[in-house]
This record gives sequence, structure tokens and C-alpha cells, in this order.
Amino acid sequence: MKKNKLVVIGGDAAGMSAASKVRREQPDFEIIVFEKSEYTSYSACGIPYFISGEVETIEELIVRSPSEFIKKYNIKVQTLHEVLEVDTDNNKVLVHNYADKTQFWEPYDQLLIATGGKAFCPTVENHTSDGIFGIQTLTSGIKVDAFISKHQPKKAVIIGGGYIGLEMAEALILKGIKVTIVNRSKEVMNSLDPDMGKKVHDALQNLGVTIYNSESLSYFEEKDGIVSAVVTDKKTIKTDLVILGMGTSPNTSFLANSKIKLSERKAIKVNRYQQTNVKNVWAAGDCAETRNLVSKKPFYIALGTVANKTGLVAGTNIAGGNLKFPGVVATAVCKICVYEIARTGLLESECKEYKIDYVTTIIRSKTRAGYFPGAKDIFVKLLAEKKTGKLLGGQLIGEEGAAKRIDVLATALSSNLTLQNIIDLDLSYAPPFSPVWDPVQTAARKLIGMI
Repeated sequence: MKKNKLVVIGGDAAGMSAASKVRREQPDFEIIVFEKSEYTSYSACGIPYFISGEVETIEELIVRSPSEFIKKYNIKVQTLHEVLEVDTDNNKVLVHNYADKTQFWEPYDQLLIATGGKAFCPTVENHTSDGIFGIQTLTSGIKVDAFISKHQPKKAVIIGGGYIGLEMAEALILKGIKVTIVNRSKEVMNSLDPDMGKKVHDALQNLGVTIYNSESLSYFEEKDGIVSAVVTDKKTIKTDLVILGMGTSPNTSFLANSKIKLSERKAIKVNRYQQTNVKNVWAAGDCAETRNLVSKKPFYIALGTVANKTGLVAGTNIAGGNLKFPGVVATAVCKICVYEIARTGLLESECKEYKIDYVTTIIRSKTRAGYFPGAKDIFVKLLAEKKTGKLLGGQLIGEEGAAKRIDVLATALSSNLTLQNIIDLDLSYAPPFSPVWDPVQTAARKLIGMI
């Protein structure tokens, strides 16, 4: 007889995708969702655009409210409820209710863990001062917006040069705030190779951003409880606002005493059905490990696309289906004002780590026919296996056309295409959109000559 009480921990992308799928397939299931914050099913990726003012209201980022899930889908969503512990021996979870400050044990037949990731916040001196924010939840975005409205900061320091840091740099620039980035790596965007990261560095400087690479945060200074300076291992930077963009880690600390296996990075280990090592316990989204289709190895990546897809897979299987998640090629894009940055597949450092004999090249091309008004520069970097010519990865930077061109390379990676296959692709052409040879094909033509 099918067990029919599902408890979901986490009410955002993965958790609600799974819960909704189970409800569609199994109308008789009892479904309870515990969510620590006030909100469910929202677009965390849209937070920087709410802060910049491009998205006018926070409600525009909310796909479905808790009341909608209850009334329309019979999914019992309990916000301001945090799961503190999972007892897999007795199939129950310990829940803290923030509203009345009580705790209780909730039993389950099936358990889905979808607690997402959390912004890394170093426990340095004055790290709890007002004006220091991680950008991870809708609540955090609301708090940043409120702080800016109240204090009208003139300058901000962003700690970290990854996706969140760069997207927040754009948001703050659009608010008229002077931005400084402190980054401990040799270049910003360590999801790119350093030579492409340098091009992002140059683009940021063109926008007026000050960048300090190879510097580490030491501590914060504060005045009247509000952050006033960032102190690195090399200098002191006065500031009115700090954004933490130091990366995301799986939100799994509450599983420390459970029997659920975690990776070295503390992500939940799952198989391709999103099952953990414990019977009737599943995991999906930014708290779980996934598989890299290029390296064929397990790895951790925090992306909204992955969260939604793995949530759907988990929900399908909890409901009695038989769906596998194949893995990802780690495709990601971001925008900093006029610049688009995109990547997919492996980096050079990963090729070296996996002892892959590879070749690589960078080309500079145009986003449109060279004679057509508005043509912009675009840089394309490709990596391919030397022996076979199989594509291993790609990175693009340009003022237009980079963000969606990466999808050609992501498709090629997912299909194990070679450089010759890419050259042979029947890609669209018209002068307003591309040169006769699309830049990704031009890069493939150059790289194939190096094999």
C-alpha cells in the first residue's frame, strides 16, 4: 500500500515544484510544507532587479503565495516554521514555530528536503552590524531595499566577485551608488577562466567599479551599530553598505545528526531519482548534489534551473513515477549593465584536474554583420578534447548576444558534439543578428585547426 503523507522542508523552487507534481499525480496524498521565511515559490534570481528598481514590487517575484497553495492545491504550507532536526529512525522531523515559539515533532511517510543554499557569512568582527547583507531569500532582498531607502548610501562594498556580487553591482550602480568589489581570487568570476575573468574585470572598470583582487576580508568596522568600513588584509575601505557575494553553501547543517549522507561540501548525496541513502527520503535543489554531464562526476551547483528540474524529478518519483535526472553542464549567465557573461561546461582548471588533454582558444568577433549598425564585440572561448575534438566547455562575453548564444554550446555539450559538429550546425543568419559565420562557429573553426 502506498505511503501517503509527504513532508517537504523548504517552500521555494525545488520544494514547491515537487509538492505540486505530487498533488497533480496523487490527489489523496497529505502534503505539508515547512518554510522558514514568510514566502513560498518566488524568484530569488529576480532580487537584484527588485533592488535596482527594474522590478517595481516584490509581489511580482512571487509565483504563488502560501494561501494559493492551500486553497487551490490542498497543499498545507506552514511559513515561519523551521525544521531543526530529522529523525530518520522514527520518520519524523522537529519543527520550530517562530510565530508562537513552540516546537513539535511531525511524522512523515515520505520526506523531501529542499532547503536550498545559504549565503556564506564569515564570523569576523562586527559581522552582525546593520548594513551587511547576504542575498539569498526574498526577505533579504526586502531588507536591502528598506536599508537603501532609509539610509541613502553613497558607497557600497561587495565582498566576492561571483554571480550574486556582479548582479548586485549592477543593481547598486543603477541606484547611483559607488561600488567597490573585494575579491580574494586572482580575477572576478572564478566560474570563468582567469583570462575571461580579466575581460569581465575590464568591463566592470568601464562602468566605474573599483576592484581589489587577491584580497581577503579581515573584519568590519561599525559606527552606531551600522557598518562603516571593510578591513581587508591590505587596506581599509570606507562604506555605507556591504553585500556578501562570497558564494553559496548547501543549507544542510540541521542534518548533522541524521543518517543522511552528505558530500565533502555538505550537499546531500542523491541518485539520479533524487533519492538519498535513506529509504523514503529525497532531496532536490540547492541543498543537493548533482552530476556533471561533461566530467561524469558528482558536483555541487546552485542554480534555479537545476532546482526546478530536480524538484520535478523528485515529485514525479515520490508520486510513484520513474523519472531520472540526467545531470547538467553547468550553464549560467549574468548581466552587468550592458555586458552579458555566459559559461557552460568545464574550465581549464577542471580539465587539468581530471587529466584531460585539451586545446583552447579565444576569438574576438562581432554580434552582427560587421557593416550593420550597432554591431558589438563578442569574445568566445572554447575548450575541446585534443584527441577527439569533442567540446568540453565554452565562455562568452559581449555587450549583446552572449547570453543566449551559450545555449548552442550547452546543447552541444549535452549531445556530446565535436567541433566539426558545431561548425556544421545550420544556425540562423541575418545581418541584424549575426555574421554569416556565427561567433561560436568561428571559434570552433579556429580551434579545430589546433587539433
